[in-house]
Amino acid sequence: MAATSRRQQIEAMLADDLQDCFLRYSLAMELQKEGEHERSIELLRALMAGEPPYVVAFFMAAKQLAGLGRIAEARNPLRDGIEQARRQCDARTASEMSEYLTTLGLLGE
Repeated sequence: MAATSRRQQIEAMLADDLQDCFLRYSLAMELQKEGEHERSIELLRALMAGEPPYVVAFFMAAKQLAGLGRIAEARNPLRDGIEQARRQCDARTASEMSEYLTTLGLLGE
């Protein structure tokens, strides 16, 4: 019998609680590792649209988009994420996203 993968373990836990933001985020990160970028980004976007928005999802979506060469597209979740991080009093994440946005700005269009 094959060992259960991390992704399968997360999916099994999610079956018990579809609203668990950390598990949904973890699944998105596993999908990214497996090269399923569009599905990963889709999950991150759902977390960004949640109430309250899951702040780190903005950052990870932007990093993934930038890694795929989609620099202009990566800037939007960063801008929105900075705003959300500030609303949620998460100055550290807002600062990290601001620095990353500056880096992407230097890469041009």
